[in-house]
Amino acid sequence: MKLFQQMLVAGASLSLIAPIAAQASDTLNLDEMNSYSRSRKSKVARLSNKTFINEVSEDAAILNARIDGLEAKQNNLEAGAFSSTTSMDGKAVYWIGAVDGGDTIGSHEKTETGYTYTMNLNTSFSGDDNLYVRLKAGDVGGEGDSIWDIKPTYHIETKDYDDELHVDKIWYTGTLGEKFTYFIGPRIENYYMYITPSIYQPGVLKSMKLGGNANFGASTDVGAGFKYETEGGFGFATNIVSKDADKNAGMLGKADTNKWDTQVAYTTDRWHLSATFSDQQNWSSHSYNATKKAAAMKSGDFTGLALRGYWRPENSGTATPEISVGYDTRSADDDGLTGADIQSDSYFVGLTWRDMIQADDRIGIAITQPLKVTGCNGVCSAADVDPFIWEAYYAFRPNDSMEVRPAIFGGTDSYEAGDDIFGTVLTTTFKF
Repeated sequence: MKLFQQMLVAGASLSLIAPIAAQASDTLNLDEMNSYSRSRKSKVARLSNKTFINEVSEDAAILNARIDGLEAKQNNLEAGAFSSTTSMDGKAVYWIGAVDGGDTIGSHEKTETGYTYTMNLNTSFSGDDNLYVRLKAGDVGGEGDSIWDIKPTYHIETKDYDDELHVDKIWYTGTLGEKFTYFIGPRIENYYMYITPSIYQPGVLKSMKLGGNANFGASTDVGAGFKYETEGGFGFATNIVSKDADKNAGMLGKADTNKWDTQVAYTTDRWHLSATFSDQQNWSSHSYNATKKAAAMKSGDFTGLALRGYWRPENSGTATPEISVGYDTRSADDDGLTGADIQSDSYFVGLTWRDMIQADDRIGIAITQPLKVTGCNGVCSAADVDPFIWEAYYAFRPNDSMEVRPAIFGGTDSYEAGDDIFGTVLTTTFKF
């Protein structure tokens, strides 16, 4: 009987050790185990018809208690984790550079740095929808204090949040059938709801974004829209963004600042053509790529037209580049001040060579004429400067998660007469 009793004690001991090994985060209490062992040895082994029943019952109770504790901790862990349908990616961007002539456009010529840190969260509830949230932090020293947030030299990544993390974007996307996609959210920009109008990726300047950032001038606010795309290449999109929908002025009221865009497009694997009609009220975001005089047209009602096209060669790594072009016109039906009808226009050309020196690298060159006043029917003058801005860059990847992008850029009369600039900047992006 002694041998049988020892076998039972060994089994009970294993039942206590098993739940401890099942969870690595549980603390191993050696004092309690030694105390338990000593208490067992100090007892005289007296057998009765209830001896084994009591010991097995006590051991089973301890085992059940430990299992309950493990299940409770597992439930708490699952409750604090992301949903299985939520994914996160992000990037950090650093840059350093200087601009000769920066002191003439309202800043200085000193070497300056900037950074942004972004987290993208995507959640699907049905498999055909997506809730997108972008958290972002960044700093360039304050608006007007940095060369990287002045319009002619505005860096493509600039976001001055004074080192604080903000909800920078948030919207919901769903589908209706196979061809319709709809968007709605409190923080969205018009161009996220377009059919992609340009494939040129800027090296440094925001003025080069979307094939010339004039009528496509960005502003993140309350917005909604939808787009329709067929397998044959035809596409249609319409969307609106209101800056005062969540303010006292209200959405689409007379005091609201809003932009309603409607795009018609045809896209194939290698080329694209589109026309985007824009109805703007008190809109000022066109100033990312505009002269001082054209940028001043920000009160009243405006209409705009943005023509875009791109073409890409069948194979990369050759002397033939990708080509992106754009042309914008903007007309003030009432400039809000004099009642004059003022016209302005802009153009853009961008070239990109991919995989030229190593895989996944690119060489980019682009030119743009910022939006300038070209006509006036009323009590105003059409005289304006003849602006011109350019950039050139080389982007390469030291590894799959990094991109290094040295660039140079310049311009003449870029904002007003005498605003001649030349700059150089090194931008590094880390993706995760």
